[in-house]
Amino acid sequence: MLTALDDAAVGQWYRAAVDVLSEFRGRLDDLNVFPVPDGDTGTNLLLTAQAAVAELDRQSARTTESAWSILARGAVLGARGNSGTILAQLLRGLADQLAGQPPADGPAFAGALQKAAVTAYTAVADPEEGTFLTVARAGADAAVAAADDGCAELAAVVRAAADGARVALDATTEQLAALRDAGVVDAGGAGLCLVLDALVTTVTGVEPDRPPLARRNHGHRHSGEDLPHQPPAGHGSEVQYLLADTDEDAVARLHQRLAALGDSLVVVGVDTPTGREWNVHVHVADIGAAIEAGIEAGRPYRISVTPLAPVPASAPVQGTRAVVAVVSSDGLAALFTGEGVRVLPCGPGGVTEDDVLGEIVASTAHEVVVLPNDSELMGVASRAAVRARDAGREVGVVPTRSPVQGLAAIAVADPARRFGDDVIAMAEAAAATRWAEVTVAEQEALTTAGRCLPGDALGSAEGDVLIVGSDLVAVACELLDRLLSAGGEMATLVVGERVLGDAACAHLAAAHPTIEVIRYDGGPSGVPLQVGVE
Repeated sequence: MLTALDDAAVGQWYRAAVDVLSEFRGRLDDLNVFPVPDGDTGTNLLLTAQAAVAELDRQSARTTESAWSILARGAVLGARGNSGTILAQLLRGLADQLAGQPPADGPAFAGALQKAAVTAYTAVADPEEGTFLTVARAGADAAVAAADDGCAELAAVVRAAADGARVALDATTEQLAALRDAGVVDAGGAGLCLVLDALVTTVTGVEPDRPPLARRNHGHRHSGEDLPHQPPAGHGSEVQYLLADTDEDAVARLHQRLAALGDSLVVVGVDTPTGREWNVHVHVADIGAAIEAGIEAGRPYRISVTPLAPVPASAPVQGTRAVVAVVSSDGLAALFTGEGVRVLPCGPGGVTEDDVLGEIVASTAHEVVVLPNDSELMGVASRAAVRARDAGREVGVVPTRSPVQGLAAIAVADPARRFGDDVIAMAEAAAATRWAEVTVAEQEALTTAGRCLPGDALGSAEGDVLIVGSDLVAVACELLDRLLSAGGEMATLVVGERVLGDAACAHLAAAHPTIEVIRYDGGPSGVPLQVGVE
């Protein structure tokens, strides 16, 4: 019997956890009805635990780093789904308390588990009782109570934690309506109980005797087509990604933005050899907005998008996939139409939510990508997408703030890909395109580049005015130089005034001869030049 958890024991525990989660994965998947009945909780917990152990196997032979830290890093970077991400946060919380310390005895483990449970609550945007979090807190409180009552031996503490978690698990059925209607306990909490039982087995050498994890009917039986809890209206996809090259303030802003976009939000950070990274998980209606939020906060990678529910069979759709782009000139309409895109003209009166919804419905497609091509139309497009999803469409809004970003997105579109993957690829292409434009001031104003007068040429990038001048050509050339000073391989020009387009192309050929230039005429007359740099 172990008296303390050293690195070897911690590794043994998590290998035992992988074994038991593998054995019970199917049962946990079957229990999964909350927050959405997508039947993958057991799978996600197993994949998360496997990622933790895989990291330990890679690093333990060549580092003196604590096993707690290695396992936590592997779990956070490999976490899958809502429950997997919370499990990773719990392990990271243990590592925060126990890594670099002497082997954990009973009181040390109990205190660390309690603090880890608290941090798990803080990682979830809207924690609910009757879930994984409830079970974790109950197990931690039972462990601390045992230690405070004089049961300081590690074996007594871990048994108390496992037993307390199991009592809390049984109570979850009555804490959430979805669980009560289905007659089940919480799937994530059940998975945590298995992990704690694996710890008991590791410490004592004796496997706890538990009743089987089985669906309790309570007079009800739900088929896959008649599940008791459905995802919230509009929150049609699970978006998850890792986020690097960021900081705490940016992550806090990301947390607020994603909380407004969707639910089931969990954000967990962990230290890595190259800096702190984060695992971000959320259920949203607007896939593009969730990814764009990550791009603004840092560098998202390993992005995954999973539909939370199938499109109803009664949805009035005929085709497979369509792309709808908002355009502001006949030339742009012809350009996007030539790429097989449905266009929605934006006249002087603008475009309404009903206009976008009508074009989505008129496409008769099952899956629709919307390109707003204007920062002011993002909200309009997103609201129309939510309404379209309620009507049975699968809709993704790619956050294009300029037609040049829309063109970049279209260039990588591939109907042969899974819809979510295609939306991700288009969003990444748009985000990688720096956009700028040359316009003419209509009135006197104070800009970020100084005061402008009516008739002045304005050079702006990403919506901010950088240059004010009297000559369109000079402003355009300086704007191109500034854009390309940050690097780039290709420049796309959408030309509203032919003379200015000729001058811009000539300047690029002379000053930036290695840059590939793609020119499109027919831009809106009110915007003499639009530029995208990739």
